[in-house]
Amino acid sequence: MFVHLWGFLYSHYFRFWLKWILRLLTRKCELQRILDGSKEGARRTLSIEHSLDSSKSKVLRNAVHVDEAEVEKCVRDVMKEKKIEQKNTGFKINLHICLLQISGYKKLYLNVESLRKVPYDADNEEHEEQLIELWNLLMPHENLKARITKQWCDIGFQGDDPKTDFRGMGMLGLVNLVFFSKHYTSEARQILSRSNHPKLGYSYAIVGINLTEMAYSLLKNGALKSHLYNTVSGLPQMEDFHQFYCYLVYEFDKFWFEEEPESIMHFNQYREKFHEKVKGLLLDYDVILTLKNTKKP
Repeated sequence: MFVHLWGFLYSHYFRFWLKWILRLLTRKCELQRILDGSKEGARRTLSIEHSLDSSKSKVLRNAVHVDEAEVEKCVRDVMKEKKIEQKNTGFKINLHICLLQISGYKKLYLNVESLRKVPYDADNEEHEEQLIELWNLLMPHENLKARITKQWCDIGFQGDDPKTDFRGMGMLGLVNLVFFSKHYTSEARQILSRSNHPKLGYSYAIVGINLTEMAYSLLKNGALKSHLYNTVSGLPQMEDFHQFYCYLVYEFDKFWFEEEPESIMHFNQYREKFHEKVKGLLLDYDVILTLKNTKKP
């Protein structure tokens, strides 16, 4: 109860007076102090986002909801509202970058969500081509005997027709699997081989789709902001989401074999443990979680 009371008092009273005193002392508004006092990345953008969102000014609050096309005008409006000279190019450039990252994160989530909602359609030629591409990337020396075959179990699907396994994540699950296999082919084949371990094995494709859900949930709840604000100076793209997914696949495989679970029946328990580990890493404002940073030279 005390914590809630303090939060209420701070946000409604103390914060206002603290900002007022600091402005008198520094002759700078909160936005200027943030942009001048921190380097580009998550620390800066998250602080700007919080400052704008908690402002009493409608102009500033609206700034966190503009889309890419409105960012430039929004920067001018904020500067006018805060009586900052338009010729202050440093402030203008830095705020522009922050607003691009904020609007870009929201747009990325909408794009990811849109792809997730696309169901796998066996009558869609493009969907079928991506599925066959996944097989060819992972099993280059073995041809599929038929479209519906138990061979799919060799790369970790549950049955003889993979389309049923994409129900939860839709085409997002398949696109993730193909992206990892295409851009990190040797790693994907190595992990597939490890997933066939007689004691510690797991279903490669099914786990991959499960990790898509993990990446999606972290994006949805905002946990990926620190990582993306640190890795993308501007608008994050779908590829940036796929790259984070690749990190999860690579790191989960290492985690699974380090933990040595008694059996695949304990998968949910270890998945949650891995999830908590990743969430912990993402609490660091300086975090960057990419496969390129984890691979050995």
